[in-house]
Amino acid sequence: MIPKTKAPRLTKPPKNCNIRDMIIDDEKLQRTLERAKSHTDSEVTGILEKAKQLKGITLEEAAVLLNVTDKNLLQKIFDAAKYVKEAIYGNRIVLFAPLYISNICTNECVYCAFRRSNTHLKRHASTMDEINQEVTALLKQGHKRILMVAGEAYPGGGLQYVYDSIKAIYDTRWNGQNIRRVNVNIAPLTEPEFEELKKCHIGTYQLFQETYHKETYEKLHIAGAKKDYQFRLDAMDRALQAGINDVGIGPLLGLYDHKYEILATLEHAAYLDKTYGVGPHTISIPRIEPADGSDFSQHPNDVLSTEEFKTCVAVLRLAVPYTGIILSTRETPQTRNECLELGVSQISAASRVNPGGYSYDKQNGSQFTLTDERTTDQVIEAIVDAKHMPSFCTGCYRLGRVGKDFMDMAKPGLIKTHCLPNAMFTFAEYLYDFAPEGLKNKGLKLIAETTQANFAEGTPIRKMIDENLQKIKAGKRDLYF
Repeated sequence: MIPKTKAPRLTKPPKNCNIRDMIIDDEKLQRTLERAKSHTDSEVTGILEKAKQLKGITLEEAAVLLNVTDKNLLQKIFDAAKYVKEAIYGNRIVLFAPLYISNICTNECVYCAFRRSNTHLKRHASTMDEINQEVTALLKQGHKRILMVAGEAYPGGGLQYVYDSIKAIYDTRWNGQNIRRVNVNIAPLTEPEFEELKKCHIGTYQLFQETYHKETYEKLHIAGAKKDYQFRLDAMDRALQAGINDVGIGPLLGLYDHKYEILATLEHAAYLDKTYGVGPHTISIPRIEPADGSDFSQHPNDVLSTEEFKTCVAVLRLAVPYTGIILSTRETPQTRNECLELGVSQISAASRVNPGGYSYDKQNGSQFTLTDERTTDQVIEAIVDAKHMPSFCTGCYRLGRVGKDFMDMAKPGLIKTHCLPNAMFTFAEYLYDFAPEGLKNKGLKLIAETTQANFAEGTPIRKMIDENLQKIKAGKRDLYF
C-alpha cells in the first residue's frame, strides 16, 4: 500500500519577481569569497561556537570556513560538524540505492556519458518487468529506499513512463519485502506536471543545478532542454507550489569553483526556507568522476583535494544543520568512511548507475565511473564499526512528518527522538533478514549499546523500544513511530 502524506504549508514568492535575482547574485558571492580570504583564528572559533547553537551560520561565515587551510582549525570545523549532525539526527546514517530506469537523453551536457552525441553508449529504457527485476535485486540486499533516476527522454514521449515506473517500484514484492519510499531525480517539470508527480506518492524530488555559475552552465550545457538555466533553477519553486512536500538540491563539484558552488547552494537553501518555510530536505554533494566518452570529465574545471571536499561537507552541515547531506558512491570507501564523521547523514550502497545494472543487463551504459564498489553488507559493516547506526527508516514520510512539519522538528533537534529508535527498528529487520552472522552479531550489540546509552530504563520510550525490538526478533516487521 502506498502511504499518503499531508500537503505542505507553503507561501508563494512575490509576483513579478526574477527568481534568479532572489537566489544568486554572482558579484555578491565573488566579493564574499574574496573578503573571506582574510580571517583570524579567533574569528573561526567564534563561528564554530555559533554553529553549535544549531541555528546555522551566515553566508559570510561559511565563506570564512571554506577558506581555512590550517590543519588544527580544519579539525575544529570537522568536530563541530559532527556535533551539529548528531545534535539534530543522532548517530544514524540512512541508506538508499539509486535505480536508473533509462540512460536515453536528448541533452548535450559535456561532462555526462548519457549526452545525446555519445553514440557508442549502449542505450536502454527499462520495461516495467525489468524494473520489477531490478527492484527485486535491491530488496534481496535489504534496501527499503530507492532514488529513481532517468535520462531526459522517455519511451512514448511523455511522463506516463515515469509515473508507471514509480508504481512498478512500489508494487514489487519479494519474500514479504517491498520498497517503502521512492525518491525521484528527473528533469525539471512544469507546475501541472509536478502536480501529477505528487499523485505518485513520491518522497523527495531531487534535482541538481549542476553549476550555479550561469556563464559556466551555458558553456557546459550546449543543447537540449537542459540548456535553459533559469527553468532548471526555478524547478524547486514549481515543485513546492505544486504540493511536492520535500525537495533536494545540490551542485556537481568540479564544474566551477567549489567554494562558489557551496555558497550558491546555501543561497538557494536560504531562499527556499525564507519563501516557503521549507528548506531543502536534502543537499547532495557529488564530485565529478570520469564518464564514458567525456574528455571534460577527465579534466574538470576545478579539481578538489579530499581535504577540500571534506571541508565542503562540514560547512554545509554547519550552515544548514537541518538538512540531510547525501554522499554517493562517487567517493572512495576511505573518503566515505571519513565523511561519516563530518555531518553526512545519507549514503548510497552497492550502487549501479546504468539501467539493468543490478540484475538483467550490466552492459548498458553507465552515467559515470563508480569509485566505491563495496557490497551493501560491507558498507553497513563499516558504518557499524564507526559506531553509527545504519537506518532504512521511512517513518516520517509515511506518517506525514514531511515538508514544514518535518522542518519544525528537525531545526531544533527534536527529530532525533524519532530517528534513532526508527533506525534501530529498521536495522534490526536488516540484521535478522539479510546480514551474515558476523555482521548480525556486531549490529545487535550496537543496538543494545545504543539503547542503553540513550534511553533510560523504565521510561515510556525505552519500554516501547524494548517491546518493538522483541517483536522484530519474533518476526514482526515495519514498526515505526
